[in-house]
Amino acid sequence: MTAVESSPRAPHRLRHDQVDTRVNLSADPSQPLQLANPIVTASGCFGSGRELQRFFDIANLGAVVVKSLTVEPRDGLPTPRMAETASGMLNAIGLQNPGIEAWVATELPWLHGLGVPVIVSITGKTVAEYRELAEHLRDQPGVVAIEANISCPNVEDRNVVFACRQDATRKAIQQVTSVSTVPVFAKLTPDVTDIVAIAKAAVAGGASGVSLVNTLLGMAIDAEFRRPKLAAVTGGLSGPAIKPVALRAVHQVHQALPDLPIIGMGGVRSVTDVVEFLLAGANAVAVGTATFANPMVTLELTQGLSRWCAERGIATAAELRGALDW
Repeated sequence: MTAVESSPRAPHRLRHDQVDTRVNLSADPSQPLQLANPIVTASGCFGSGRELQRFFDIANLGAVVVKSLTVEPRDGLPTPRMAETASGMLNAIGLQNPGIEAWVATELPWLHGLGVPVIVSITGKTVAEYRELAEHLRDQPGVVAIEANISCPNVEDRNVVFACRQDATRKAIQQVTSVSTVPVFAKLTPDVTDIVAIAKAAVAGGASGVSLVNTLLGMAIDAEFRRPKLAAVTGGLSGPAIKPVALRAVHQVHQALPDLPIIGMGGVRSVTDVVEFLLAGANAVAVGTATFANPMVTLELTQGLSRWCAERGIATAAELRGALDW
């Protein structure tokens, strides 16, 4: 299709409180997953939201996606574990977390008490661990979805990342969906040749949607000391540097699977960024790295999106999804 130039529509301005920011994260009409707004937290940039709750009521967000949980507690990797880059940051935290049992016993009741929808991120070293993790979350109050982080090494396949192989993706997701009582989103890595094929494999495993994208694998070097800046040598690149890659992935998957719900993420820090992800095909947008510089950014984006839509006469945030003019 040939792109054509077009002028912005002449706006019929609305009041910001006239904008319906609700979005649906389910393709199943019989089981809608409605969020009050499309802004959610990205897994990994804080624990379970206690850090952000000190600044604002996180119940104002569409949902909280918690830091990835594993079967056993993990202390994480040696330091240094983070390094700033020209337009983002690298991290090699190593999935530090208290373990699924401790989290369910302590953090989930706190989140449920706040009334915020909770999306639980889980990650395993084996296919069987994904099933075990999902079993811990069966019928847990407040959990509206599971995000299966399959962008991690499979110890049963020479440590090849699950989401880099279609068959491994399908098998891991299938283990989660076979026991889960809530929708399952597969979180995919951009470090693949054909992300649409991986998304289709996730759907074949029963995924209700996908989260696009996880960090890109990167490296930073200290030229003076002639050594990597991260103790683990490589780490996940996030922030504005990866936004064009993330937008491309969201667009490609939406074009191939237009009914598949998508949580888009990667370098989001402004209302314009949010709108771009919605236009590319995302139903919701996750914010992560930007919270390190501005802990209030997620709340500001929820408020700013209403104003952005109102100024342009857009009555619902949902109508922006996939609405590119080209």
